[in-house]
Amino acid sequence: MQSLGYDDVKDATERVAGHVRPVAVAPGGTGGRGYELFFALEFLQHTGSFKARGAQNFLQAHREAGTLPSAGVTIASGGNAGLACAWAARRQGVPATVFLPGSAPKLKVERLVGYGADVRFAGTEYAEALAACEEYAAESGALASHAYDHPLIAAGAGTLMEEIHQRVPDLDTLVVSVGGGGLFAGVATAARRHGVRTVAVEPEHCRALDAALEAGTPVDVTVDSVASDALGARRVSAAALHAARQDDTRTVLVPDAEIVRARQTLWDERRLVVEHAAATAFAALTSTTPAYRPAPGEKVCVVLCGANTDPADLVR
Repeated sequence: MQSLGYDDVKDATERVAGHVRPVAVAPGGTGGRGYELFFALEFLQHTGSFKARGAQNFLQAHREAGTLPSAGVTIASGGNAGLACAWAARRQGVPATVFLPGSAPKLKVERLVGYGADVRFAGTEYAEALAACEEYAAESGALASHAYDHPLIAAGAGTLMEEIHQRVPDLDTLVVSVGGGGLFAGVATAARRHGVRTVAVEPEHCRALDAALEAGTPVDVTVDSVASDALGARRVSAAALHAARQDDTRTVLVPDAEIVRARQTLWDERRLVVEHAAATAFAALTSTTPAYRPAPGEKVCVVLCGANTDPADLVR
């Protein structure tokens, strides 16, 4: 993968301006240890997740370069990246073919059809859908996008940090969920420029970043989590591994039970409906034994990255 730098994020910020919804940052009160909490409500973004930023940047950059084919764009996704790709493709007037694993939530499939995407299923995990997508791109001439492992996608995601910094210029720490690492790589690149620490949070059994740090290189991992529809990448991107090796980042793991509890807490106490993937970041602060403990007075922002979920299991 090509290198990712802050200039890439700045270029992406100019491309997506006026095309994505500026993030709302809401005060979340004071944590139990006296830290100041904020929530980045990115689940209010077009298509219901941060993925719209990367998709818009990717397709707009190809449009500007004259490399957006009439055959359109194709992508493999657990759901959210496909939704964003289909949305951005419709805005660019080109077709989108989206490959999903059979485990993709029905809600996301229905929304993809609503965006006009050609939805195709392959295998039971994201990696199998990706292999089918790559084969289709080679045969059809469609432009192959990626759910997370592309500098334009990661840079687009990094525009979120630029907006958060504008709203909370003295922020100390950003807490973000990690799957394949596109969002983490992008926001960490921007956060470093602004002197902000980044905490990368993974489910215990979707630990592609943690395993890469342990092995010293991206490696395949087993995927088995309540948040795997969005955080279920078998292998993290090289850009995410590079970001995680910097002194201003931390990586932590949280169990599924705490992810479920954090999601329920966001509903019970704040009436926020988010995906398990979004609740994963919050779980780092709220677990019975918190994976990340802010210091007194620390200003912490949790990214609530998506809300493409069925709220039926939020029972209270």
